[in-house]
Parts: sequence; structure tokens; C-alpha cells
Amino acid sequence: MNEDLEELQSQGDSELYEHHRIIVDKGQALIRIDKYLQMRLEGVSRTKIQAAAKAGCILVNDKPSKSNYKVKPCDTISVLLPEPRHDFEVLPEPVPFDIVYEDEDVLVVDKKPGMVVHPGYGNFTGTLLNGLLYYFQDKRSNNGDPIVPYLVHRIDKDTSGLLLIAKNEDAQVVLAKQFFDHTIERKYYALVWGSFNENEGTIIGNLERSPHDRRVMHVTDDSERGKYAVTHWRVVEPFGYVTLIECVLETGRTHQIRAHMQHIGHPLFNDAPYGGDQILKGTTFSKYKQFVDNCFRLLPRQALHAYILGFEHPATGQHLHFESPIPDDMSSALAKWRSYAQNSKSVE
Repeated sequence: MNEDLEELQSQGDSELYEHHRIIVDKGQALIRIDKYLQMRLEGVSRTKIQAAAKAGCILVNDKPSKSNYKVKPCDTISVLLPEPRHDFEVLPEPVPFDIVYEDEDVLVVDKKPGMVVHPGYGNFTGTLLNGLLYYFQDKRSNNGDPIVPYLVHRIDKDTSGLLLIAKNEDAQVVLAKQFFDHTIERKYYALVWGSFNENEGTIIGNLERSPHDRRVMHVTDDSERGKYAVTHWRVVEPFGYVTLIECVLETGRTHQIRAHMQHIGHPLFNDAPYGGDQILKGTTFSKYKQFVDNCFRLLPRQALHAYILGFEHPATGQHLHFESPIPDDMSSALAKWRSYAQNSKSVE
């Protein structure tokens, strides 16, 4: 399986993907890069190229380039976009989703658990993007243009919560740059195994795919490998054997919270790929095991919810802030743990 398919399958958080890589001919005359790319890239407008350059998404020799840069012979030009490349057509489908906010430039969706965001390996239909294409297929912008949805980040299939979608090319590149610069406000609720000696902390660890299981990420001690990742956490409510925490992402790597919490010995509750679907804390009594199994049935996924999303509006510059309530499956499991912690004498 190639890396693009693995990224699509994992449905992780946003990064920029290289869509075009061009090495300038040795005999190329000096020319503005926006004009050069307009000639080289079929169907891409000069306006979009200029917007991409402004957002830092066009690199020359691995450094961000302005749209008035004069390309030189043998320059290496990379064009980065927030969605992975794919070689299949994504078709509109009547897939329902919950809209939190919408204006001319952006759409904020509260994704339910179990919904895949972007088509990919094993999930080519029934995704949020299919539903977005269906929702916008008969709509037009204020200037009469068709509306095309652009995903600027993703969350895992079984993670619930807030997602941001751009409704035009200009909004896409501006928002993608905010994610790339880590200026987006994102907070998650996570229920994790174990208790903490401190009320808050920070996890810093480069993430790479596990050599033993390519479906999961792990922290590597080799600073030359993996991608730099930072997660801040704080205790929200302790339940003895499990703890509700808030996680703030400084970076947005694939499975970042899940891998980082496993790394410090606190896997997410019922996160099977990371070992959280086992009883990792507590007694061996059958009554306790039955209680945990009941919680697993109430919450048949990793206990992770993206509950805060904040960003600068791509057109107005206004800061927008949204919050999503914890969904029913996760709140039901929390209620059971809360009751257990209050009533069980065995809780530490």
C-alpha cells in the first residue's frame, strides 16, 4: 500500500500534501512563478496560484515563494494542497451530516462517530466528502460559480466532533496555511486509562508509522525520523481507573493524541489499535470486568471528541469559535464511570 492510501485510510489530522513537483528546464528564461505555473498546470487559475503562494503553499527549493518570484533554471517547485492526491472520482451521495455554521466561504460540520471524512482505501463511498458534494451540487456562490467543498483537515473515522470545510479555492489555501502554521484552535476531550500524578502536562515526540503495524503511529526516539508533534493535556475529571482529559494540539499529526497518550501509558478508552480495548487498570473481579464491558458496548470506539474549533475567517479575518457537546455514546460511558467512582469502594 502506498503512503497516499495509508494517509487516506488513517483519516488523520491535516497536513499539506505535495500535488505537483516541477524541475525547471535548464534553458528556462526568467519568468514570474505565477505565470510559469499557470502555463504548466492545466486547469489551475492564476488567481489560485497567487492565493496559494500568499498562503505559503508554493515552495521553491523547499522554501515558500511569493507569486512575483522569477523562476530560474533548475529550480525545484512544489505545490502543496491540504487534500491527498487520488486517482478516482468522488461522486455525490445523499450522506447526512450536521451543519453547525455556514457562510459564503466556510462550513463547519459536527461529525458523528463512524463517518469517514475522505474516500480512501476501503472507504470509497458513503464519506463526508460524498455528502458534501451532494449538498452543494445544485448550489451557487454569490457570484454564480458552482460551490466545490475543500477539506482542510480530517479527523479519524471513529472520532467525533468539529470539522472545517472551505467553499472556494481562496478560502482553502488561507485555511490550509493556518493549519500548517498551527494557529488553528483545537481542543479534544479524551477518556484515557489510568490516573495522573499531575494535573497537566505536555507530550513532545516525533511520530512515525509503526514498523510492526502500519495502521498505527508510534513515538520514535530518533529525532531525524518521524514528524515533530506536541500535545498538551490537562485533567478534567478523574474516575480512579480512567480519567477524562482535555487535549490541545500544537501540531496536527495522524493519530497524534492516540499515539501520544499510549506512549505515556494512558491509551484512550476502547481504542483497539492502541491497546485501549483491554482492561488496563482496575481489579480482576468479574463484576468489574462486566462493568467495563458494558462501558465498551456503550462506547464502541475510541473515546475522543473534537469539541472546540477556532480559526480566523479566510475573508474577513474575524476569529470564529465553535464548541460541540460530547455525543451521547461518550457521555453515557462517562456517566457510568462517574457513578462507579462515586459508589465503588475499590476505587483508589
